[in-house]
This record gives sequence, structure tokens and C-alpha cells, in this order.
Amino acid sequence: MTVRLLSHTPDPERLIAAAAKNCYSSTDVDGILEGLTEEKTLSFLQMLTEIGHESPIEHVSFTFAIEGVSRSLLAQITRHRMASYSVQSQRYVREHGFEYVVPPAIEKIPQAKAQFLQAMEDDQRTYEALTEALMEGYLKENLQAGMSEKAARSQAEKKAIEDARYVLPNACTTRIVMTANARSLYNFFRLRCCNRAQWEIRALAEEMYKLVYAVAPTLFRNAGPACVSGPCTEGKMTCGQANQVRAHYLALQNASS
Repeated sequence: MTVRLLSHTPDPERLIAAAAKNCYSSTDVDGILEGLTEEKTLSFLQMLTEIGHESPIEHVSFTFAIEGVSRSLLAQITRHRMASYSVQSQRYVREHGFEYVVPPAIEKIPQAKAQFLQAMEDDQRTYEALTEALMEGYLKENLQAGMSEKAARSQAEKKAIEDARYVLPNACTTRIVMTANARSLYNFFRLRCCNRAQWEIRALAEEMYKLVYAVAPTLFRNAGPACVSGPCTEGKMTCGQANQVRAHYLALQNASS
């Protein structure tokens, strides 16, 4: 898994402070950024946290490039609807020797790993065989329709991989460009940094958390799983390790400072 912060709103904490200032003062637009020192900015962000006023943090956004994650993760992350996603297409990109994610539980059991790797190899062979069979049929149709051979082959391959991709596994890796505002990221971290989240998306969420905390530490100081800033919200399903989780996120903050 590789995660990069491609871009973010410049000076995000000061912009949020300006939005908060607009809500709570009579300052006009010409003076909305005036006087927002580091101390004053911190004061506004702390106030927003204390009173639970979250809409001002929607004004800043962060864009990530994510690589080496599975299609299984993709199905989970796109449930976070207040974000934008651009995903590598299996319809337009042929999966020659596709890469895949091996779950840690499978990795540590030799017999299970061997079966898993065999399944991946079988999937690759089936995908290639289907692609070739479909291409042959589409190529014949295209040539009969009067297309040049170059155009006929290009279109035949596109249509072939469009249907052959149905045999590709959830383990198959993909690339994602994701943009979300800070409020949506707070929600994402609360759910996906939790110990009860699935292992792969939890690992991704933690990497994203470290990247944004390094850029805006005051803004994301209370981000992370729910137990970092309050009680666990998982009820009977709690992992029972709130203290360890808090210590872990404090260590992450110190390492990212």
C-alpha cells in the first residue's frame, strides 16, 4: 500500500478560522483574514471543537493518491459518499499479470497462502483466455463491418476486457485518487481507524491520518477513532482497548509533529 497527499487547501487551519470568524463576528469580507495570528487561529479551532460546530471545517479539502489496495477495499471506501473518487478502470486498462493483496491471516498460514496464490494464478490464466477468446470474436465482427485492422483490434480488445474483468478477484489491486473535506475525513477516521474496522481499510485510514495531521495538527488533534476524543461508541462490540488506542494515536501525533 502506498498513500500520498497530492494536494490540500493552502493554510487550512487559518481558512477554517476565517469561516468561524465570519459566523461569530461582524467583520466584513475585506477584514475576514485580518488578525488571524497563529494564536487566534488556534483559539477559533478549539472553540469549534468545544461547541461541536463542524460546518466551518468543510471549507478545506485534501486529495490523496492511493495505490496497492484491493477492490475489496474500494467497495468499502466508496460507501463514504461525501468524497470524490477517481479509480483505475478495469474496463479500459488490461490486467496483464495483475497484482493482488494477500490478507495477513492468509499470509501467515503456509497452506492457506499456497491455495490463495494458486487461485490468483488460475484467475490470471482464465482472464487472459477469456480476453483472447472474446477478442477473436469481436475482431472478426469488426473486420466484417469494414473497419481497418488496427481500429478493429483496438476496439476488440476494449470490448473483450470489458467482459473478461468479471473473473478478476476482489484481491486485485487498484489505484484511487480521493478528495474529501476535513469534516468527512473526521467521520472516515472515526469509523475506519477503529480497531473493529477491517484490517486493510484501517491501515489506509491510519496512513491518511498521519499525512493530514502533519499538515494541520490543530485541526486533526481530536481525529481518529471515537475513543481518542471520548468514550468508545461500539457498545457491546467494543475492543476493550481504548487506553491502548489513545496511546497509539498520541504516539502517531508525536511522530508526525
